Amino acid sequence: MLQVGAGVADITPKAGAHMLSSGIGTLRKAQVVLDPLTTRAVVFEVDERKVCLLSLDVTLHSEEWTERIRAGAQQFGFAPEQVMVFSTQTHSAPCIGEIFVDPDFPGFTGELAYVRGSERDYCEYAVKQAIRAIGEADASRQPVQLGVGTTVREDLAFNRRGVMRDGKVCMPWYYSGMTQPLGPTHVRYYEGPIDPEVGVLCARDGQMNFPAMILHYTCHPVNIFATRNTAISADWPGAWGTAMQQAFGASCKPLVMNGCCGNIHPWPAFTPNFQPDHQRMGRELGQSAQTVIQLMEFTDVDVLDWRVKRVPLPLKDAHPEQLAFAQDTLARHPEPVWKEPGVLDDDWFRAASIMSVEYHRKRSQYLHYEIQTFRVGDVALVSWPGEPFVEGQLALKIASPAAQTFVTHCATQYVGYIPVAHAFPRGGHEVNISYWAKLAPEALDTIVTETTEMLNALFGKDATTGDAHV
Repeated sequence: MLQVGAGVADITPKAGAHMLSSGIGTLRKAQVVLDPLTTRAVVFEVDERKVCLLSLDVTLHSEEWTERIRAGAQQFGFAPEQVMVFSTQTHSAPCIGEIFVDPDFPGFTGELAYVRGSERDYCEYAVKQAIRAIGEADASRQPVQLGVGTTVREDLAFNRRGVMRDGKVCMPWYYSGMTQPLGPTHVRYYEGPIDPEVGVLCARDGQMNFPAMILHYTCHPVNIFATRNTAISADWPGAWGTAMQQAFGASCKPLVMNGCCGNIHPWPAFTPNFQPDHQRMGRELGQSAQTVIQLMEFTDVDVLDWRVKRVPLPLKDAHPEQLAFAQDTLARHPEPVWKEPGVLDDDWFRAASIMSVEYHRKRSQYLHYEIQTFRVGDVALVSWPGEPFVEGQLALKIASPAAQTFVTHCATQYVGYIPVAHAFPRGGHEVNISYWAKLAPEALDTIVTETTEMLNALFGKDATTGDAHV
C-alpha cells in the first residue's frame, strides 16, 4: 500500500539578505518579512521503492545546489534520480546558486559574489534545511489513500506578452483608470494562452486527515515583487498553502508545484485599477482546491515509478551584431561598470550576459537538460528546468497518457526562458536577454516530445498520444 510523508523547514533569510534584483546586478536587500519562506518535501513509497518532491520558496536555484540536496537525501535511502528539486519562483526571496553569468565568466568574487545571483551563506543554510525537510518527510511516512482532481480558474493568471500595433511584444503592467482612462491602447491582444487548471493531489489517512497535499497552478509569483520591492514573501504559493492549512488543520502540509509560467503573470492587461494581491490569490486558489477535495474520490495506489533523462539542447546561434557589441564593450571596460554603488551599468551587464553564452559555447554547443518524471498511480509529476512558456505544458498535458499531469518549472538547474518558436521574431523580455534565452527556438518542441516519450514508457504506452508539438 502507498505510504506518504511530508516535511517542512523554514528558509527565511536574515535581514539584509540579497534577493533577486529588479535589474540584474542591482543589490536588493531584504528589509521586512511579510510571510516566511519554507522548503517542503513529500515522500511517496510503495514496496520500499520511493521518490521525493522537494520545493524551495526561492526565486531560482542552480544545479550545484540541487546535487547538494540529492547527496544529502542519500542518507535517507534516495538515489539522485528519485529526488525532484524545484523552486516556486517567488520573486520576493533570494536565489540559491550562481544564476546570472556563466561560471567561467571572470570576476564577481568576494563582496561582488551577489551579482552571480546569491550569497553562499544563505545557500548553505537553505540546503541544510531542505535536507532536514526530506528527513522529516521520510520519517513520517504512513499508509494513505490517494485522491486527485482539478478545476479551472481563468481570472487569476494572464498571458504577459501583449502584441502591439507593430506586431512586436511588450509586457503589460497594471494601470490606473485615472491616469490611463482609455487603457493600454498600444496593446492589441495577448500573444498566447494560460493554463487555467487548478490541480490537487491529496494523501488521506485512516482518520480522514491530509498529511500531504500537492497543489498545481501556473503563474509568476510577482505580486509582492511588483508592489513591495524589499519585502520577503512566498507570494501566492505560500498564501495558498496557508489557506489549505487553515481549512484542514496544521497537520496538513501542502506543497505547491508552480507550472510553466515563463509567459504568465498575475494581473490582466485590460482591467483598470487592478491591484496585485498574493493573499487574495492564495485564498481564491484555496477555495477552488477545497471544492475539488470535497468532490474527490480516494483509492489505494500500488504503482510508483520514475524516469530521468538528459536531453542535449542546442544553443541559439550567436547574433553577429550582439556579439560584436559585447566584445567591444568588454574590451573597453574589462572591469564592471557601475551606474551607482550596487547597480551595474545596463550595457555592461548586457555585454557580460552575451559573453556568458559564448563561454558556455566554448565548452559545448549543447545544454544538457534534465527531464524528470514520476508516476504515482495514474498521476504523472513532471519537472522541467528553466522557464518554459505555458504552451509547452499545455501540449504535454494533451499528449500525456496519465489521468492527470502536473508540471513544475524551475527545476534542477536554471537555464533561462524557453519560448515557443514563433515568439522569437516578436521580441520582448523573454527572448531579448541573451543569457536568459540561450536555447535554440526548437528547444520547447524537443522537450515536449522527449517528455511525452518518457511518460509513454512510464505508463506502458507504445506510441505517442496526441500532438506533442507546440
